[in-house]
Amino acid sequence: MSDDHEAVLVRVRGRVQGVSFRVWTRNEAVRLGLTGWVRNEADGSVAALIAGPKAAVAAMIERLERGPPAASVSSVETQPAAPAEIPREFRITG
Repeated sequence: MSDDHEAVLVRVRGRVQGVSFRVWTRNEAVRLGLTGWVRNEADGSVAALIAGPKAAVAAMIERLERGPPAASVSSVETQPAAPAEIPREFRITG
């Protein structure tokens, strides 16, 4: 991965399941030219792998902090991700 690109694992908590959060996340990521995935977790959170230009990743994290209109985000946690895990497109999994 080049110096101007990064990959992060994100965990979003709050009212984030049952509010089209995954579809909204995929649409926002595609608009920003990002790759990765998003999925619901058993604990009620949403997890995502987001990769691409640093500025676009930062913009996506800001959007995740707000979420779609029906969501209520209480926290967004990020950690670096290994480049080997990154898909070539952005998809909804799980």
